[in-house]
Amino acid sequence: MNRPLVITDCDEVLMHMVVPFARWVDEAHGVLFRMEDASFAGALKRKECGTPLEAAEIWPLLDGFFRTEMGRQTEIPGAMAAMAAIGAEADIVVLTNVGPDHQAARGEQLAALGLRAPVIGSRGGKGDPVRALIDERRPSVAIFIDDLPNHHHSVAIAAPDVWRLHFVGEPAIADKVRPAKYAHARIDDWNAAQDWILARLNENIPAPAIEPA
Repeated sequence: MNRPLVITDCDEVLMHMVVPFARWVDEAHGVLFRMEDASFAGALKRKECGTPLEAAEIWPLLDGFFRTEMGRQTEIPGAMAAMAAIGAEADIVVLTNVGPDHQAARGEQLAALGLRAPVIGSRGGKGDPVRALIDERRPSVAIFIDDLPNHHHSVAIAAPDVWRLHFVGEPAIADKVRPAKYAHARIDDWNAAQDWILARLNENIPAPAIEPA
């Protein structure tokens, strides 16, 4: 039987992102990042006038951050220790929406912290890449971890038998993000999350379907 598989996001799951990103866009671009709800795009406003950025302006800022500022990011507390414990029981793949251009840099970033795992730099919904990983590896059981509810919905459609853990490790935004209704659990602390993940691996059964609310 093939080993279990854990597919995890990186930003706000393994590494802090929005806080260092907010500092950088303020310093370098005169943009304020203030999350008042779950909208990332709506949180970006020009300091000089308070108007929101246009949608077309947001990815270039993110691309610039990932291209030159990933060194500002730090580990979510307990993430690497949890990955080490989980990696003893399952294969780990990091599925991160930094795009292909930053895939190698993300792998180096995580390897420097001790996590040497395959990294997929995707864009868009994560359902299809998760489905592709399941079809390729045929794991005995699989778990998906992400901070964004839309990705849990995407995976629920494409790979409904994958366990889904909603994890938001950045305290500055955790209370702004409501629990994902297509996730099987919401946990924002790695000590508790590790226990939940290891329990699912030990049970070694497919996830139950979650019917739309």
